[in-house]
Amino acid sequence: MLKDFKDFIARGNVIDLAVGVIIGGAFGKIVTSLVNDIIMPIIGLILGKVNFTHLVIVLQPSEGDTAALTLNYGMFIQNVIDFLIIAFVIFVALRLLVKLKKEEKQEQAAAEPILTKDQELLAEIRDLLKK
Repeated sequence: MLKDFKDFIARGNVIDLAVGVIIGGAFGKIVTSLVNDIIMPIIGLILGKVNFTHLVIVLQPSEGDTAALTLNYGMFIQNVIDFLIIAFVIFVALRLLVKLKKEEKQEQAAAEPILTKDQELLAEIRDLLKK
């Protein structure tokens, strides 16, 4: 069981996935900062000096020690913009990756010569003579 686990961890796909998750987490933080610290203040300024983090609907006002119950739709708007930016960047990256793989396959296909029937037979005869 320990050997199977070691083989599983040592496979390239698992390591690639781990690297992807770590880079994705760091990228998510960068995009969140971009949205919260740069994009949303500009949008708020354009819309009349609105701070989206303060956009709430009070469902129940605070009473004594009990905090107010609010619907924080401004934070929701920020998170939606955050998601859209991340989704767009992933879309572009995957599209580029697919394009590169397609070009690589075309290069490989061009590099492999297509043999005629006569050439295949001669290659078989050559291989048999080598043995």
